[in-house]
Amino acid sequence: MKRAVVFFLVALAAPAVAQTPAGSPSPPRIDVPYTRFTLPNGLVVILHEDHSIPMVSVNMWYHVGSARELPKRTGFAHLFEHLMFMGSGHVKPGEFDQWLEAAGGDNNGSTETDRTNYWINVPAGSLELALFLESDRMGYLLDSMTPKTVDAQRDVVKNERRQSVENRPYGIAEVVLGELLYRDGHPYHWPVIGYMEDLTAASYDDVVAFFKKYYAPSNASLVVAGDLQPAEARRLIEKWFGDVKPGATPEPATIPGAALTGVQKKTITDRVQLPRLYLAWLTPRHFEPGDAALDMVADILAGGKNSRLYKRLVYDMQIAQDVSAFQASAALSSSFQIIATPRPGHTVAELQKVIDEEIQKLQREAPTRHELERSVNQIEASFFNRMERVGGFGGKADQLNAYFTFAGDPDWFNEDLSRYRALSVSDVNAAAAQFLPLDKRVELVVEPEKKP
Repeated sequence: MKRAVVFFLVALAAPAVAQTPAGSPSPPRIDVPYTRFTLPNGLVVILHEDHSIPMVSVNMWYHVGSARELPKRTGFAHLFEHLMFMGSGHVKPGEFDQWLEAAGGDNNGSTETDRTNYWINVPAGSLELALFLESDRMGYLLDSMTPKTVDAQRDVVKNERRQSVENRPYGIAEVVLGELLYRDGHPYHWPVIGYMEDLTAASYDDVVAFFKKYYAPSNASLVVAGDLQPAEARRLIEKWFGDVKPGATPEPATIPGAALTGVQKKTITDRVQLPRLYLAWLTPRHFEPGDAALDMVADILAGGKNSRLYKRLVYDMQIAQDVSAFQASAALSSSFQIIATPRPGHTVAELQKVIDEEIQKLQREAPTRHELERSVNQIEASFFNRMERVGGFGGKADQLNAYFTFAGDPDWFNEDLSRYRALSVSDVNAAAAQFLPLDKRVELVVEPEKKP
């Protein structure tokens, strides 16, 4: 089908930010109304009206990430994040960004283990331009993609890996952690950005096959949110996405087992000034029982300057430069990590001793009610702060897509928050006791390279 390109002139207005009512004893129930429909080609569409500012966000999620790659063929998902900005059947290289910038819009994308997303934010009057551009790269990317294009972006990704892994201080640690936590062949064993040798070995035909398999409308979901009229937005979506061929639906992802049967220790060297300690455990999947409680465990241990580990290691004993903890939630398996850097003159062994003492204390004794309330309040504040934004990473459009993908319900905002509000102090220390055993974890140490 021959596509016509339409240009738009837009008048910009000053944004108005919605405020959460002050003085409420607890945040009000979240209301995010939406309209959902599915096109004949399988594309799921979710519309949400928000007239607070005259902007609209087009947020596309492809339900494929690095976990759908194969051993020796890693890095494809991230490579496509780059290729999707290099022109399509009716958009020459460079025009994608040029047209959006001329309309006052911006765009970006990101790749994770379980999804790849792309978003475009534009003034409300340029919605059709955004839909045209997003639909053209879904339906007509291969019309313009050539071996030369793939080779050029392959080199860009390799340089990105050099900057973010090989040449970034402690950059290799995240790669090694994944390899230690998950056995060879597990979809989380390799890094999202892939291995250098796999990127080098990938052929043009390999890349084309990956696109045809995973970048079909039936393996994607589109959220359009902001200053829109649902009927008109639906008409434009059907106009621009209706001609995209359906493609085959990929087989469901399997959930392979992952377990640590003991302590896995490893020491590596890097071009850094100070050593660093990484402790990691395998933990429940995103939204499974225990996942939310471990977010609270992380906050109580190292969430801010009043947390237990930060106060003891950085303030009181002054033996650490920094310490952090987090539950890295994901669809197939999660990991809980604690990362600490000693001050000059101190060792990772000193830090590990104190960290283990605080973990065991939390496993024996429940946190205080004050600690629990502080953690819940911080999580709620962060949650409502993201709710003030419609577009971009973490905005409402992105969250609607995330809930649809991982929970099956776009409007899962209240259910998500209720996971934290329902926790008791005993739930928190029970999670620490169950999921953070000292005898079943990864202990990774990064040491400075010895100077010749």
